[in-house]
Amino acid sequence: MSSFHILLVGIGGFFGAISRLWVSQFISKRLVSVFPAATLIINLMGSLFLGIMVGSGIKGSLIMLLGTGFMGAFTTFSTFKLEAIQLHMEKRKKEFILYNILSYGGGILLAFLGIELGMLLG
Repeated sequence: MSSFHILLVGIGGFFGAISRLWVSQFISKRLVSVFPAATLIINLMGSLFLGIMVGSGIKGSLIMLLGTGFMGAFTTFSTFKLEAIQLHMEKRKKEFILYNILSYGGGILLAFLGIELGMLLG
């Protein structure tokens, strides 16, 4: 990997992390819930957008900037895992199951949908 690609991933990651914070705060202010809705919505959006990128065939520097950098920082697998564990430890079984099904199942479905959309657009 070239130093240029490393720079692109870093720039994308910088903006992805800031965007994640902004979107998370935006959702949390408008959707008061004990369910981790902000993380779920962000990760589902990320699955769709990354699917669109892959489906449209972007490669090279652009996928480094937008796919690896931006989307890598925008989505958050570690926060998803932590929140799922917290739901489990709080014995909130229904929310735990729903969160996992929506996160995994919804993410996969939206990634496939994104790939199809990307192929249509690209």
